[in-house]
Amino acid sequence: EPIICVGETLEERKAGKALEIVTGQVRGSLPADLAGKAFAVAYEPVWAIGTGLTPSTAEIEEVHLAIRAALVELFAAHGAAPPILYGGSVKPSNAAEILHAREVGGALVGGASLKAEDFLGIIAAL
Repeated sequence: EPIICVGETLEERKAGKALEIVTGQVRGSLPADLAGKAFAVAYEPVWAIGTGLTPSTAEIEEVHLAIRAALVELFAAHGAAPPILYGGSVKPSNAAEILHAREVGGALVGGASLKAEDFLGIIAAL
């Protein structure tokens, strides 16, 4: 099952282009014949990966809602099904808030998955 990762750089976010960049990546990465098949999209802001920086919950929701709209645009009713994961400095201290945000269907955990205590803290946040 493929996971398609999308995300903007800090410069693109500061320029107000995050939604344009991310939805463009979604549209450019998903072939039409993927409709009805299992896949996930992961939003990983490039500037948050491994930095300890995390967008606000409102920013995460804004991007996830835009990704969902792009999926529905591409795949009609099938676009409502694929999970949209959040990745980028997910840790026990922020996992509950992120995982309960609108259109966040899970987390793509990087560095925190290397430490059992941290990973278990993220799992407990579900």
